[in-house]
Amino acid sequence: MEYVLQTSGLTKKYGRTRALDALTANVPKGAIYGLVGRNGAGKTTLLRVVCGLSLPTAGEYTLFGVGCGSRKITDVRRRVGAVIEAPAIYSDMSAEENLRQMCISLGMPSYERIPEVLSAVGLADTGKKRAGKFSLGMRQRLGIAAALIGDPDLLILDEPMNGLDPQGIIEMRELILRLNRERRVTVLLSSHILDELSRVATHYGFIDGGRMLKEISADELERSLCKCVRVEVSDTKLLAAVLDAFGVEYRINSEREADILGELSVSRLAEALGGAGCELYALHERDESLEGYFINLLGGAV
Repeated sequence: MEYVLQTSGLTKKYGRTRALDALTANVPKGAIYGLVGRNGAGKTTLLRVVCGLSLPTAGEYTLFGVGCGSRKITDVRRRVGAVIEAPAIYSDMSAEENLRQMCISLGMPSYERIPEVLSAVGLADTGKKRAGKFSLGMRQRLGIAAALIGDPDLLILDEPMNGLDPQGIIEMRELILRLNRERRVTVLLSSHILDELSRVATHYGFIDGGRMLKEISADELERSLCKCVRVEVSDTKLLAAVLDAFGVEYRINSEREADILGELSVSRLAEALGGAGCELYALHERDESLEGYFINLLGGAV
């Protein structure tokens, strides 16, 4: 498999704090690679290091096969477009004027790509409207347009759906998928909206404490997700005692809700709960979510 980005033992320290702790990651060419982790897990630090905005303390990474210590790394980074933390845009300029400034900063000889890029992100009809009057979703898309103007092979996005309304989230999702499928852009993104991430990602990297817990493809993840039965009862403490007696694995979600992860006869469960003085209100089958999988990787910690 060909990789656009690989890291090996990548470490970043701030004083005594290890934001990245010997992290190893592999981003395949053509993938939409989703970084999953809690706040402070190291996601943004990783993206900043890869973009050259921060130097690693130890370890290394390669972009398109070129090592971070190579003299060629600066040239290779021209193949990368990024929006880290917040879009860097001029609020008193139009979308087109913002992209003209980006072309100048990149040393591009012409502005001929601007109409194409604005169309790709859905901003072709904004005219002379200043970016400061754009909605949050429009500003996010303008930031992505600025990242795309250099025609990158790798697009790095840090929380691109953060703060967007439902319609904005849908538009961002469709944009990421379109860039990946139609333009063959590899996308590396972080997001705390795991339900949305699961709709676009082809690969995942689960990070905690600056370490890579697991890398897995979306297909592999789908096959490994637990099937379970969610039950609503009057008292999950009584439910737990019944399930312990049956020797069935389960997860308590609240005082009235739990997930049963093993196979169990519904009639036997209902009979046992009745005998224990616990009422069964509802029961339905469901698949484990991306969030549930991540929590299990953490050993149940949140």
